[in-house]
Amino acid sequence: MSEFKLKKPIISEKAQILAEKSNTYSFVVEKAANKIEIRNAVQALYGVTVTDVNTAIMPGKVRTRYAKSGVMKGMKPSVKKAYVKLVDGDQIDLFATNNNEE
Repeated sequence: MSEFKLKKPIISEKAQILAEKSNTYSFVVEKAANKIEIRNAVQALYGVTVTDVNTAIMPGKVRTRYAKSGVMKGMKPSVKKAYVKLVDGDQIDLFATNNNEE
C-alpha cells in the first residue's frame, strides 16, 4: 500500500506559512520512499493533485543528558521529509475534525 509511505504531516509554524503562501505541504516519510511513491500516496490519501515533490534527509543529532548515573549520550534518529506542492485550488485540511459524534 502506498499510503504507508507517509508517516505524519509536519505541523509547525514554518510548515503552515509554507502551505499558505506556496500551497506546499510537509510530511515525514519513510526513508526508502521515492518521489513517485510519495506523490501517489498523497494523491490517494487526500484526493488532491500533486505538481512537485522535493525530499530532504535530515541527519540525526547527538543528544546529551545529565542524570544521577552520569552523562548519558544518545542519538536522535534521522528522518526524511517530503515537501509536496499542490495544484492551485487544491488544499489539504490537516486539522479536520470528525463531527459524526452526537
